[in-house]
Amino acid sequence: MARTLRLVHLFPELLNLYADQGNLSVLSTRAKQRGIEVKILPVKLGTKLDFDQADLVLLGGGSDREQAIVGKELLAYRQDLLSAIDLGLPILAVCGGYQLLGEFYELPSGEKVPGLHLIDMTTHAGKNRLIGNIAIEWNTNAQGAVRTLVGFENHGGRTMHDYPPLGKVVKGFGNNGTDQKEGVQYKGIVGTYIHGPLLPKNPHLADHLIRNALRYRGYSDDLGDLDDRLEWEAHHSILNRMQIG
Repeated sequence: MARTLRLVHLFPELLNLYADQGNLSVLSTRAKQRGIEVKILPVKLGTKLDFDQADLVLLGGGSDREQAIVGKELLAYRQDLLSAIDLGLPILAVCGGYQLLGEFYELPSGEKVPGLHLIDMTTHAGKNRLIGNIAIEWNTNAQGAVRTLVGFENHGGRTMHDYPPLGKVVKGFGNNGTDQKEGVQYKGIVGTYIHGPLLPKNPHLADHLIRNALRYRGYSDDLGDLDDRLEWEAHHSILNRMQIG
């Protein structure tokens, strides 16, 4: 049976601060190379949302102003999102999109901007930004020898939650710079501060998301191997730069 995945990209005109569009390109390319048909469904402000048509949702990062606009737009769909999440809808939320999943995020002024409260999570403003390359030990049962995820982080927020993290910080700051946790994994949600974008240097995470999307739609999650030499060179170059063996 031919497999088709529908990738819903939320508000690309607003949430692409750190080249998050690259995550969509990686997911689409890796799926197509396995013979999976891909339909990319960009959703712009004012467009009616139907999460029944989504197999994987991407929510990128933006400025505080843009995040507030998106939060208000999505609030009308909160119950639909909660129902889809309960069914296992895969969501990749990066940086500002990650913060929007929670109850609120606090601005440096002290103002608290309401989030979607899809998960019990809050983000408070820190005194300084957490910036630099980051490597984490991925919290996963996925097959494969590599357990690290790498990338770049640049955020002023300090995020707190009690869910399983995406991984444990090896070097860098992560959610808040104190508890060695980075991101969140809850049902089909993957939330993270890692961008630049995230997936080109982490092909194993990209395939994990594709498999989740295939299972969500009721397809076989079998994926053939790809020639990922360049991707792994990029991955290990970050580890080498951070002097991680």
